[in-house]
Amino acid sequence: MPNMKKLCLVFASLLVVSSAAAADTSAESDADLLSRASSYLNNIDTLQARFLQVDGRGGLAEGDLFVDRPGRMRLAYDPPTPVLIVADGYYVIYVDLELGEPSYLDIKDTPAAFLLEPAWSFTDDTVTVKDIVRQPGLVEITATQANDPTSGELTFVFSEAPFELRQWRVKDAQSQEITVTLFKTKTGLDLDSSLFEYEDKDVFADD
Repeated sequence: MPNMKKLCLVFASLLVVSSAAAADTSAESDADLLSRASSYLNNIDTLQARFLQVDGRGGLAEGDLFVDRPGRMRLAYDPPTPVLIVADGYYVIYVDLELGEPSYLDIKDTPAAFLLEPAWSFTDDTVTVKDIVRQPGLVEITATQANDPTSGELTFVFSEAPFELRQWRVKDAQSQEITVTLFKTKTGLDLDSSLFEYEDKDVFADD
């Protein structure tokens, strides 16, 4: 089974929403930048998008993402990747669609909680910001779970003008990296609540 924490980091990372306001972050203090980034992420309510995932070996996977904050998410990979991940407000449910065997983790025990909680903050005591890197036109913020820094690193890559999340990189304890990009993103939608419920009907394994 794939590393569960890494998967949770990956799908938590897919929250991307555009901002119309341009920003020059070069003159901002780190504290102000973290506050801006937190506010940006907290503006997410509902989201639907296609995603492209690239792993460290060049492997590609695509699928559909649905988010309804707080607490709910659905990440459905396209065939031939036999994976479904659902966050139902209480648990993160990882399903191997070939085996039909779900695994449950409390949302609070996964990095997904960072972005599925009602209010997200880079300065919360559950989060450790390891690095802030400013490059021409880009800002990178790398964070870990404060209570388990060995579980992996999350790097948000924001553009400056406009200020928006462009990319998410995940590095696990073995330094394996995954990059996730969204496209065809829509926000503020009325999403069907059944998207965030897991039942046996979600398993489409061949007989």
